[in-house]
Amino acid sequence: MPPVHETATDLLVVGGGLGGVAAARTAARLGLRVLLTEETDWLGGQLTAQAVPSDEHPWIESGRTSAGYRELRDRIRDYYRRNYPLTAAARAEPALNPGLGNVSKLCCEPAVGVAAIDEMLAPYRSAGRVTVLYGHVPVAVHVEGDRVAAVTLRGPQGDRTVTAPLVVDATELGDLLALAGVEHVVGAESHAQTGEPYAAPEPDPTDQQSITWTFPLEYRPGEEHVVDRPASYDHWRTHVDDFWPGPQLSWEKIDIHTMGGRTNRIFEGDMDAVMLPDLWHFRRIRARTQFDPDLIDTDITLVNWPNIDYWEAPLIGEDVDQAARDLALQRCKELSLSYLHWMQTEAPRPDGGTGYPGLKLRPDLTGTPDGLAKTAYIRESRRIKARFTVLEQHVAVVDRPEGEGAERFADSVGIGHYNIDLHPSAAGVNYVNLETYPFQIPLGALLPVRVRNLLPANKNIGTTHITNGCYRLHPVEWSIGEAVGALAALCAAEKTEPHAVGDSPRLIEDLQRLLTETVGAPVAWPEDVARTRPSQASKHATPLLAKPKKRVPGV
Repeated sequence: MPPVHETATDLLVVGGGLGGVAAARTAARLGLRVLLTEETDWLGGQLTAQAVPSDEHPWIESGRTSAGYRELRDRIRDYYRRNYPLTAAARAEPALNPGLGNVSKLCCEPAVGVAAIDEMLAPYRSAGRVTVLYGHVPVAVHVEGDRVAAVTLRGPQGDRTVTAPLVVDATELGDLLALAGVEHVVGAESHAQTGEPYAAPEPDPTDQQSITWTFPLEYRPGEEHVVDRPASYDHWRTHVDDFWPGPQLSWEKIDIHTMGGRTNRIFEGDMDAVMLPDLWHFRRIRARTQFDPDLIDTDITLVNWPNIDYWEAPLIGEDVDQAARDLALQRCKELSLSYLHWMQTEAPRPDGGTGYPGLKLRPDLTGTPDGLAKTAYIRESRRIKARFTVLEQHVAVVDRPEGEGAERFADSVGIGHYNIDLHPSAAGVNYVNLETYPFQIPLGALLPVRVRNLLPANKNIGTTHITNGCYRLHPVEWSIGEAVGALAALCAAEKTEPHAVGDSPRLIEDLQRLLTETVGAPVAWPEDVARTRPSQASKHATPLLAKPKKRVPGV
């Protein structure tokens, strides 16, 4: 083993997803020296390395988001305008959506997200305010009492031990929480623990949302691009789980509105149309109609579809060792490749034939040899036991008095919105999808109950298994990161610590002012928006289930 290098910095951010990037950038803007680490060679997490186009709220284009997240979106669009052969109409469109995907008003190629993030960090890296270590993972946390004294990271050149007054866990699975012995929750809490109507009957650490290994595809009819048949193909082709309407290698899925079976189609009518209710248009990240046809003559869609959700085994927990995690990730990847092989060879077509052999992987868009994303898409992490835990009752429309909106928090440090969206889990529990009001991010949910100098900045904040389902998406994760970066800067300026800020109404107000006036991150929704059900604000928002069912296995 090469010698251990030692590094000291003002703020250590472990994990280069959207929360980690936002925390690092915000802290650097406010004067701190930041060391940011990332396990892959791409920053951006779910937007880039996991290749998931942004899932966003109906007001995302109205300015009701943080200036930093708005800049990220603007830079993505500007990158296309500067570098791609857009049509004149697409170039002139202020709300350019390169993919015209149904899921978002900004569906882009993963590498463009990387480029935009790199541009946003460039001045701070040049000034020495931000240092990025790629290919680094945490392997040990050194703890002294209730404080993290140092973190050891393993990278291509060996180990490095880093000390910092504050440490941020922005990893995808909350890795520092486990390594540091920070009190945390894995999986589902029970109804008795949280009082949430949709909570599990009993606590279940295996009740973790499915993961997905996404991939981009283009379609070239008449060509042959069939991938090799994976070893586990026959399993996915024939096995049927109790809560699913058929084998995963099929067009059958669960309808989240009725909880009954539903048949999807990959193509529905004219491929060049907008907003068709098929799989191809769902997460399309490049629409050929937006570009010069002499150079770009195909669409590209991003496959993050229900039938490649992997729920066979959990990724984290006391009984999940590294070998079990590696096996689950391998099986997840094989499921994705099996689904692609099935679509290419056996999938029924409307014309009575089978297979679409012209479906083609685009490894150049993911930066990987196999064409799949660099890492699996992670929906659920370890979560801190926090000073304050956000519950279903704080945000879900079905649990709130009519027209009141979500709970208002005096210590709010950010805003967000998404439905409570739980995918099938490793415990055999089916979807839950509940409409929420626009909500806030309370500071108390960022403060561990005991450890004084570690902050969460990804899916590991003080939510429950239920509310993680609405606090886990792109703009919310970014806002969590900005709040953490500003909190770190305020602590450095005041020579204090996060918990002391949470104990002081004056310091909370100082933090809120710092966020709203300097960072440009709102901490409250306008009242007219706060009381609005998103299904009334946008025809594309998902409505509340007509007859809600409690969250129990097999339902």
